[in-house]
Amino acid sequence: MVFGLLKDIKKGEYRTIATPVEIASIKADGHTVLVQKGAGERAGFSDESYVEAGAEIVDTAKEMYERCDFITKVKELEPYEFDMLREGQIIFTCIHPAAHREEVQALLDKKVIAFTAEDSHRYGSSNCEAAGKQGALFGLESMLTINGGKGKFVSGLGGAPGMNVLILGAGVVGRAALEVLHSLGAWVTVMDINIGTLREVQRMYNEKINTAFCTKENIKKILPQTDMVLNCVKWPKGTNEYLIDREMLKLMEKGSVIVDISNDENGAIESFHETTHEDPRYIEEGIVHYCVSNIPGAIANSTSIAYAGSVLPHFKKILNNGVAEACVMDGYLRRSLTAYKGYLTHEETSAIQNRPWIRPEDILNIADRNLDPAPPATVTKSDNFIKL
Repeated sequence: MVFGLLKDIKKGEYRTIATPVEIASIKADGHTVLVQKGAGERAGFSDESYVEAGAEIVDTAKEMYERCDFITKVKELEPYEFDMLREGQIIFTCIHPAAHREEVQALLDKKVIAFTAEDSHRYGSSNCEAAGKQGALFGLESMLTINGGKGKFVSGLGGAPGMNVLILGAGVVGRAALEVLHSLGAWVTVMDINIGTLREVQRMYNEKINTAFCTKENIKKILPQTDMVLNCVKWPKGTNEYLIDREMLKLMEKGSVIVDISNDENGAIESFHETTHEDPRYIEEGIVHYCVSNIPGAIANSTSIAYAGSVLPHFKKILNNGVAEACVMDGYLRRSLTAYKGYLTHEETSAIQNRPWIRPEDILNIADRNLDPAPPATVTKSDNFIKL
């Protein structure tokens, strides 16, 4: 196959999904590799380093789409790319399909084979770890008096108490944030809906953190004593409820901080709206909000290295075995299949956008094979099936 690495152009995006190390591995398998000029530059990888790994540097995205069988980058497809897609072309990127109707329509209209990267991670995405760790640090930066915060130091000073932090969600993102904040001396409470997860986190930290079941009522009780909230909850799309509504902001002291790492429109935080690295904060009801949608982009080199290593096995399975066999071998890759030659294959998108869908194993004719198992990517269900 001809494998292509595009340059990400979304504002504030500096990562790449493949470093020269991954390119060399793909090249060693006998594939042709094209890299768009400057694809890794902002993450610290020069065009020359990709050439040394065996890639050909291509000037434009248009030529990339014309020549490549397999196209990949970090973020969603931009509208200008829709017309460049070719039937049967394989796309692997963070599509976030349920939230992007026009992008999904383009994938279906062009009859491409598209995988949404965010659903493909067996052990959680490296981007989630990066978002949790760096999001915690951005929260501490937002706490500074010069940024509108109340000016508390994370671990306190002699005669002055440290920060009380509430982390909502104990998945990959929440645990990553906890690791940073606990090591810096914050007093942390973690909330989740899984008691087993809360017990596990308590054991990891020798019972030196607080845990509580994640309910709106428990959050209300703790907010008056909380200096910073980090939202790390994957909120079900289409839900009209909030974990923290605007009225609850009044329970917090002025200058307290909310960092919405999950960054969902109509998500767990009612007062959320997306911001950028150029203008990362806003204040509502006296509470500093940090809601940058691309936190990992701020540590582009480290995130690119970790992320590229985690997705390389997916690339190699598809390139070396074909789409169907790759989806037999890896259930997480199978569940991330979003569109296949004009058919929607993503259940959550079907439910949210009211589109008919077909299961990946059915459209690929592999339902009777010994499939690698994987849990559903979300709790959202759809019985709006396409009948073949």
